[in-house]
Amino acid sequence: MCKFFSLVSDGNGKPYYFDWPLRQKVLSGELKDYEPDSHTSIADYFGFKKEKEDELNKYEYNPFLKKFEVDQINTKDDSAKIEKFCKQLDFKKIIEPVTIKKIIHPFQDIESVKVMDEDIALLKEANSVWNSVRDSVGNSVGNSVRNSVWNSVGNSVRNSVGNSVCDSVWNSVWNSVWNSVCDSVRNSVWNSVWNSVRDSVWAQIGSMFALPQWKYCEKVTVKGYPFQAYVNLWNKGLVPSFDGKVWRLHGGKDAKVLWEGTVAQLGKKG
Repeated sequence: MCKFFSLVSDGNGKPYYFDWPLRQKVLSGELKDYEPDSHTSIADYFGFKKEKEDELNKYEYNPFLKKFEVDQINTKDDSAKIEKFCKQLDFKKIIEPVTIKKIIHPFQDIESVKVMDEDIALLKEANSVWNSVRDSVGNSVGNSVRNSVWNSVGNSVRNSVGNSVCDSVWNSVWNSVWNSVCDSVRNSVWNSVWNSVRDSVWAQIGSMFALPQWKYCEKVTVKGYPFQAYVNLWNKGLVPSFDGKVWRLHGGKDAKVLWEGTVAQLGKKG
């Protein structure tokens, strides 16, 4: 199973893993037939080929959730040493463009929420970016982040970050938003609301990577990370939803609608 971050050890606390230079060689095709987060690939690259792989212990560590897992103990148990190593590791040495940061739950971690004029300005920017990305053959923020991250750092890293954020906040955030708007919108616009909230989640995922370019953002005029407006709203405890006509800003423990308006009304404080 290829999970980021995978590593093996010799039973004496010595870890073997793919660092950023090795991962770049895999991404470029220089190291063919290797998967950076495959225990078998790691063992093979470092000389533990075939049956010698069974002499190694196998571990996984999720730096976003701070979760250490023992996959297999095949020799002396050095799990305590390897766990300590993982928790002290600078993950810039493993994935240079990544930033490990706390995953914020906008409705649980932010106690006081009030919509300000600058928040409506951020929502207006988010709407502009949303339209620009959709103009690129109907793509979404999620499409942009998923494909950009996959191309830059690989599938196992993208999936690990995505799953970490989604497992931590996605179901909770989505359920809260939907419960907040279900009496106000018809089932026919369910997909629009779903997609808009999902875009906010993927914007958080993308913000953990410093990439030179983002797919499907050719028409986006925002400098820097194109989805920063979503991130800024999220970090203030606000999550936007869009039903195809009306934008809403949700906040507080019940994800109450704190502002709503059409695209034409953006810029006016509710």
